[in-house]
Amino acid sequence: MSYILKNPGMMFGLILEHLQMTGIAVLIAIAIALPLALLVTHYHWLSVPVLGFLGTLYTIPSLALIILLVPIFGLNRQSVVIAMIIYTQVILVRHFSVGLQAIEPTMLEAARGMGMNVWQRWWQVQVPLILPICLAGVRLATIVAVAIATIGAKFGAGGLGVLLFDGIAQSRDDKILAGAIVVALLAFVLNGILLGLESSSSPLRKIRQVSPPRAV
Repeated sequence: MSYILKNPGMMFGLILEHLQMTGIAVLIAIAIALPLALLVTHYHWLSVPVLGFLGTLYTIPSLALIILLVPIFGLNRQSVVIAMIIYTQVILVRHFSVGLQAIEPTMLEAARGMGMNVWQRWWQVQVPLILPICLAGVRLATIVAVAIATIGAKFGAGGLGVLLFDGIAQSRDDKILAGAIVVALLAFVLNGILLGLESSSSPLRKIRQVSPPRAV
């Protein structure tokens, strides 16, 4: 803890780098995963090959995957971010597709009968229903991204992993401990925030909030 207290400016900068990598990777991953989930949901026969392929990519060790990407994208943050996007795809696509498949067709038919167009059915019916499951996937993907971003410091990506690798190279236990503590706290905080959003977005919770209390 003493290293953290003595170097607040540097710690803040490394945290920002870590958050930037994680945020960019997760946002791009969501933008890719959602269309894939919609495709898999609409064409069920694609589920096995798509999820199977993404699952195979997930089994590749993160260090090996980044090394494979370095000759293509260079020894920099870009290779690490792309590896984070690849790793989070199977988590996001699986959660998004499960959420979409859980929607009863009768609900969409009822919305269509009420005169809703495609976009209205998507934003007013489908999104509220799948949001808790989707946020659960985003939460897991974010934790995975935080972990991979830590390894990415070995490839010049920056972030909190710099403390860990510098500490190992310099035999500095204070740096190693500081890096481990802050990475764990960052993952814990992000998990808590997304867990709160996941809980508050539950349709059942919203129904309970608007329902009048029962008379005793």
